[in-house]
Amino acid sequence: MVRLRFAPSPTGHLHIGNARAALIPWLFAKKNKGDFFLRMDDTDQSRSKEEYVESITQDINWLGLSYDKFFKQSDRFSRYTEIMEQLVKDGHLYPCFETNDELEFKRKQLLSKKLPPIYDRSSLKLTEEEINEKLAKGEKPHWRFKLNNKQIVWKDLIRGDVSFDGCKLSDPVLIRQDGVFLYTFASVVDDIDTQITHVVRGEDHVTNTAVQIQLFEAITQQPCSIQFAHFSLFVGKDGQALSKRLGSLGLKSMRESGINAMTVNSMLARLGTSQPVEPFYDLHTLSEQFDFSIFSRNPPHFDEDQLKILEKKLINGAPYSFIKDRLPVEIQEQQWDLVKSDLNVLGDIDQWVNIFSDTFTTSITDQADKEFYKQALELLPEEPWNIETWSLWTSLLKKETMRMGKQLFMPLRIALTGLSHGPEMKNIILTLGLDKVKKRLHAVL
Repeated sequence: MVRLRFAPSPTGHLHIGNARAALIPWLFAKKNKGDFFLRMDDTDQSRSKEEYVESITQDINWLGLSYDKFFKQSDRFSRYTEIMEQLVKDGHLYPCFETNDELEFKRKQLLSKKLPPIYDRSSLKLTEEEINEKLAKGEKPHWRFKLNNKQIVWKDLIRGDVSFDGCKLSDPVLIRQDGVFLYTFASVVDDIDTQITHVVRGEDHVTNTAVQIQLFEAITQQPCSIQFAHFSLFVGKDGQALSKRLGSLGLKSMRESGINAMTVNSMLARLGTSQPVEPFYDLHTLSEQFDFSIFSRNPPHFDEDQLKILEKKLINGAPYSFIKDRLPVEIQEQQWDLVKSDLNVLGDIDQWVNIFSDTFTTSITDQADKEFYKQALELLPEEPWNIETWSLWTSLLKKETMRMGKQLFMPLRIALTGLSHGPEMKNIILTLGLDKVKKRLHAVL
């Protein structure tokens, strides 16, 4: 059984990059008929807030990313303590008592000598007696994981063969002095316990993966069974790193602005791949077409303007069954199919509700058209109407008034819709019907 997860920290709202980190593993899981878990990485209780948990779940539900299991790391502290004690007993975790200032001093010294800032493992030299003395004085240790000085290799589903030299990595801190279990530790314990098969995330986690592979093996005493895929991170249209602080890129902001979730999903599924960005109307189709082999190593450019263009394309092609729950009740399928290609955003439908209503009126200031409207009313064919009625009507008007082209068609469009552009008038008059057309021509006389 394929199992993947999305594990945000509830310390803020989701942004567009987070949405991609959730969507990609979801698509892979569903293509392979697997499970998808939503996990809240909230071990840092001082920064995690319930309001962000609620916001994140709202955004995930809005995107349509159903999950098979939901849990919080804050409910699993006893399990982390159990594994911590096991690792200490097995010699994989060791206590360190340096302060942040002392560690920073060591780091600067190494950098000044043009050496990598790797922890020197001086705490491993402490005797049991020295450790007990420090504890008796009230000194609280942070705990580091002792890496093996060997090559760490894996075949990444996007990046291909990846390797790290263990001796060039610094032993990571897994538990802080205040007892908080850090991401690397808690995440690996959770992935083992929930039998995660694939971890899919941004390339900024590649070094974490090297550490987590060794940690996985230390806990399970078996080779790491998880497969990894690291995708390139978004940059802005200017090529610079995409700021997480831009409010308009937050999912909450997008959701509240009325953009369609499938517009977001469609863009995020295709950016950074060899396939074109185009609108999709269901996640199932997106998942069927998903393939890690099409992902590029180059950072994809995210452009809000392109998202707006994609939203317009999605609306213009949307079937009524897809959009009806978001439409005013006055708009039925025939009306939607008529006007959808004329909309820039879904909110533009409101003006068509008005145009199709019995109470619609428009003001005409050009007195020269008054006689024309009178003639148009006199020559208006009686029902039943069909798709040829507009052509018949305008042909009679052209012969009677000698008008043609824009001078013939535009006054009629403005009188009947109040707009100088829009869907074909042969369809507009069929939707309005004889009574409304007569009423509007009378109104401009």
